[in-house]
Amino acid sequence: MTPQAMTPPLAVRGLAKHFGGLAAVQGVDLDLPAGLITALVGPNGAGKTTLFNLITGALAPDAGDVLLDGARLGPTTPRQIARRGVARSFQDLRLFDHMSAGENVLAAIEPAAWFWQPGDAAARRAAAAAALADTGLTAAAGALAADLAYAERKFLSLARILATGARIWLLDEPASGLDPASRARFVALLRAAAGRGITVCLIEHNLDIVTELADRIVFLDQGRKLAEGAPEAILRDPALAAIYFGDRA
Repeated sequence: MTPQAMTPPLAVRGLAKHFGGLAAVQGVDLDLPAGLITALVGPNGAGKTTLFNLITGALAPDAGDVLLDGARLGPTTPRQIARRGVARSFQDLRLFDHMSAGENVLAAIEPAAWFWQPGDAAARRAAAAAALADTGLTAAAGALAADLAYAERKFLSLARILATGARIWLLDEPASGLDPASRARFVALLRAAAGRGITVCLIEHNLDIVTELADRIVFLDQGRKLAEGAPEAILRDPALAAIYFGDRA
């Protein structure tokens, strides 16, 4: 394997961010390989969402670099980073509630917004229809996003990412609050995406989902990366468990 082939699609090196006297992210190094699902795990305030904000350009780092295919990505805007195929979801979903589910997906693939998108209306409609079908939302395509059930709103957020064709997915608590059947569908969708070579990184507090889904875990605490490795190794570490559950020495 050549060195170029070993370069992860997305990586961060020495990333740091301070808010006044608070060190939210402290010198984090992270590789996100293609075709693997990486879970960011840690207690509240560990820096997980801040790390996503730094990667996607919502925040400017105080130090360090974000690398896309080995090349420095910033400084740039969230819009430009999204145009490079880095898609992100949010805890609060940020759907267009006054628009239908189908319109929400179409809005994510307007060619004026994303230069790599299909250039004709028929292709965009086909991409939107495929994303809705993959997420089980075909029957709800005409329903207002505001009227969808909670699980359907979660899947609509994922459908918008699917339709864009992004190759790197950053998902902030995408499975929180899902019922068992919806969770099984969610796991299958992410596994299928990883099988196609998509780079998936998610923030998740439900350790059952992490165990079921993640290929690897990166454990953060107080802005630092403390450990990374296979889920069974990280989750069975008593020192990390004490930090996660607030039982620090």
